[in-house]
Amino acid sequence: MQFNKILELFELPLSQLALLADTLRNRHDGNLFETCTICNVKCGNCSEDCKFCAQSVRCNTGVETYPLISVDEMVEAADAAAANGADRFGIVTSGRRLNDREVNAVSQAISLIMERGQIEPCASLGILSLDQFKRLKDAGLNRFHHNIETASSYFPQITSTHTFEDRLHTIDLAREAGLSICCGGIIGMGESREDRARMALELAKIAPDSIPVNILMPIPGTPLENYQRISISEALRTIAVFRIANPRATIRLAAGRESFLGDFMGMAFMAGANAMMIGGYLTQRGRAVEDDQGLIREVLEAWNG
Repeated sequence: MQFNKILELFELPLSQLALLADTLRNRHDGNLFETCTICNVKCGNCSEDCKFCAQSVRCNTGVETYPLISVDEMVEAADAAAANGADRFGIVTSGRRLNDREVNAVSQAISLIMERGQIEPCASLGILSLDQFKRLKDAGLNRFHHNIETASSYFPQITSTHTFEDRLHTIDLAREAGLSICCGGIIGMGESREDRARMALELAKIAPDSIPVNILMPIPGTPLENYQRISISEALRTIAVFRIANPRATIRLAAGRESFLGDFMGMAFMAGANAMMIGGYLTQRGRAVEDDQGLIREVLEAWNG
């Protein structure tokens, strides 16, 4: 799909755009709805300067910091996620990269989670080497998460301590190790509609299996704390465009869905989304799991029409 065609999609009436996206969702995924939960197993003290993130050492956010939690604690968190009905469990760490000792600990946790057979483990561990990816794969990891965050055209406005190309290289290594790719980003960080269209196309080039769509949650103490929110209609348009540009990917609502979309959250699942992160985010709480389970039932009823 060409860049100009993507921009033209944004100009369509929202109802027409949503119908196009929902038709593709139904064609490729049917009524499949997937949920995931993440666990922040190593928090804060991150050397990177991502302007949206509460965990950067360059921001004064008062976030709790702690080193890598124990293997037993990771497994317990996975058990809790499975009990809440999540299909996938994401092990997430702060920082640019993990050392070998930390990778070995995460690998051990993944092996134990796989032995239980209750939930599929995923991981988001920063920039790793091919050898480290292979160790995680051998332990049973199926999917690696590594967002591009935003379009290459806007990336320098958000992060300066690593490049867009660094992100792509890490994704290439994870794929070389045989891992499925989860890759998306954040909208509403001051980027233009053209940037969002370019991001949709860049994700199509990466061809991830899952695309998480986060909507900026302005966190006090970060450089983006006072950024003006994009409109709800623009967020819904972006979700629909991401589906149309990536028809076979799972489109996953992630951070910001509750606080930003509010009563309009259900509309996102009529505009191409078919997955959701439940149980909270890295440093921000989500809403009650029971409320999300109720929403999922309503979405499935609507899809079954």
